[in-house]
Amino acid sequence: MTDTINNSLPKLTAKDFATDQEVRWCPGCGDYSILAQVQRVMPELGIPKEDIVIISGIGCSSRFPYYMNTYGMHSIHGRATAIASGLKASRPELSVWIVTGDGDGLSIGGNHTIHLLRRNLDVNIMLFNNQIYGLTKGQYSPTSETNKVTKSTPSGSIDYPFNPLALAIGANATFIARTMDRDPKHMQEMLKRSHAHKGASFLEIYQNCNIFNDGAFEPFTEKKTKADETLFLEQGKPLIYGAERNKGIVIDGLRPKIVDLTEGVYTESDLWIHDEHDFYKAQTLIRMFDDVNIEGHFPRPFGVFYQDKNKPCYEDIMALQLEDAIAKKGKGDLDKLLRGYEVWDIVE
Repeated sequence: MTDTINNSLPKLTAKDFATDQEVRWCPGCGDYSILAQVQRVMPELGIPKEDIVIISGIGCSSRFPYYMNTYGMHSIHGRATAIASGLKASRPELSVWIVTGDGDGLSIGGNHTIHLLRRNLDVNIMLFNNQIYGLTKGQYSPTSETNKVTKSTPSGSIDYPFNPLALAIGANATFIARTMDRDPKHMQEMLKRSHAHKGASFLEIYQNCNIFNDGAFEPFTEKKTKADETLFLEQGKPLIYGAERNKGIVIDGLRPKIVDLTEGVYTESDLWIHDEHDFYKAQTLIRMFDDVNIEGHFPRPFGVFYQDKNKPCYEDIMALQLEDAIAKKGKGDLDKLLRGYEVWDIVE
């Protein structure tokens, strides 16, 4: 995270962040859009390219480091978060970005994801969610809906899906947001907000897999349905949506409720005002669309759900501990430690 843009750096463009590697995703894949937006945003962050690191695990999304002209690592399945944690702890000045998917980050890598979030290292997670395993040819993933028919669930999945943002807030993540591949401007804004946050940012990106799960997010991306199916969160603004901007959400007791502003009963001043610093309301927003106990067909929220600016970062606390230990015991001598008395002699 960089607080101010360094104007002394040479002016970079999106082309400076592109490599000479052939981009090898399926034609029409949502990953192309995500790559384009990341390459557009990076020059605006004011960070030298040599101070940016992209770390990925395994999956279609994890080819990302090959296509970004920065330092990077294509690591192993589910372990990008663990590798990024080690890098950030040892080189806290670097801007570290983790690229993962719903399978890589929430299945084999789920345990690593939640522990990175609770530790609050100052890194940025981009989780591409296409609700399917794309690289291994179309098996159901941790975010696939129930009754999903795939090659690994021919009779339909009986698993209940993960809500990635609910998992993140359950791990006490300090920045939680959602965007989509087919809304470039919104994605750019969310990438900038992720970078600006001091702490672990978790950005879920709805990404269309046009080969194995085409149209999974069509209600939120198509022009004829988007306005009525999406709710874009803005700090300090009422929760209002709809093609005619005539629908809103109020809090009825402890539950959200959809109201029609044309009926004359409610006005914009009665609506729920979004506060991304309210932990409890963020939980409601995150769960709103998949809570079967809430009546009504709710829109899918996009934007920043929650941000905690006060929680210290793991690497900063660790640095203070190291300084304290050095102050009390000196810098230490590794050779002396290795040749110390706490050894075992093996006698035949």
